[in-house]
Amino acid sequence: MTRRLSPSRLAPSDVLRVGAAGLRARPTRVILSALGIAIGIATMIAVIGISSSSREELLRQLDRLGTNLLTVSPGHTLFGEQAELPTTAVPMVRRVGPVYTASATGSIDTTIRRTDRIPAAVTGGISVQAATTELLTTLEGRVTKGAWLNAATERQPAVVLGSEAAKRLGITRIGVQVWMGERWFTVVGILGPMPLAPEIERSALVGFPVAERLLGFDGHPSKIYERSSEESVETVRDVLPRTVNPENPQEVEVSRPSDALAARAAAAGAFTNLLLGLGAVALLVGGVGVANTMVISVLERRREIGLRRSLGATRGQVRIQFLAESLLLSALGGVVGAVLGSLATAGYALSRGLPTVVPPWAIGGAVGATLVIGVIAGIYPAMRAARLSPTVALSTT
Repeated sequence: MTRRLSPSRLAPSDVLRVGAAGLRARPTRVILSALGIAIGIATMIAVIGISSSSREELLRQLDRLGTNLLTVSPGHTLFGEQAELPTTAVPMVRRVGPVYTASATGSIDTTIRRTDRIPAAVTGGISVQAATTELLTTLEGRVTKGAWLNAATERQPAVVLGSEAAKRLGITRIGVQVWMGERWFTVVGILGPMPLAPEIERSALVGFPVAERLLGFDGHPSKIYERSSEESVETVRDVLPRTVNPENPQEVEVSRPSDALAARAAAAGAFTNLLLGLGAVALLVGGVGVANTMVISVLERRREIGLRRSLGATRGQVRIQFLAESLLLSALGGVVGAVLGSLATAGYALSRGLPTVVPPWAIGGAVGATLVIGVIAGIYPAMRAARLSPTVALSTT
């Protein structure tokens, strides 16, 4: 009785060796095909990494600055006119139990100029505001040069400049004088950045007493800043309108500056989705390139396929060989793309002073995507190679 022979099985190492041999025979074509995959993966990794780094920096800012800052500003009256906050608003806010610091600024109808020879219409986008001495503590800001307003300087013609205001005026040191309200004021301090109060960065700040005495300020605050304990922020937010203006609480608006930073993080995430779509398109184009390479490889290697079939290779083994080549080609592009994307993220983060964040799930997803692309791109060429008849393949010139 004749015993039926069964074909030998290829070990995983044999499959990888055979697949790699096919790629080594055509290095230029392999590099160009892998480049398409690499570009798509690098784009996706870089987009996710840069977005994650920016979001991490925003979250760190929120942790440093706190989310317990609330601002109170005047709304509009029943007739649509601009409302006013009472002059007693700040002391009233300080009486609220959970509030541990409150301060205010008030808009002044005047301009600040580097000299008295500059036309009054040239303001440089800088606003002049009166400020209480507790403002810096409430905003948790810092003075980069000089000093903040105190009980003495708030009554004198002294001014503290926000970081952007100082830049626009071209002032880099204290002690210089600027022209405000038809008289000279001395710069006693320059503030650092204030992410939760960007309006302060573009302002020139003087004390309430000197503003009322020399600049025609009416004493009504235009914005109140307050901090309370984290767990009581919502409760304080609910009682502030009636506390600030008991007669007309509907004319008071309360906001939370940290929400703006959170919104920026959300907007960055939405933009990331768009760029990820572009990366996916690039990845798809790379997959088409891999499929094209594998189809051409099958056409060029008909004699090799016929020889392997005549020596006993089964259809399944031929199919696995070409599928392995496609997977290796895609994996090569995926690894190169992941490295390039990570390097691009690190370079961008270092240049902007951001923390470098490349989520592990992004790299894992990139590897998974390349394997899927490799399988999809290799199925048709592998099946086509397996269907070739040994006699037909060997007779091909």
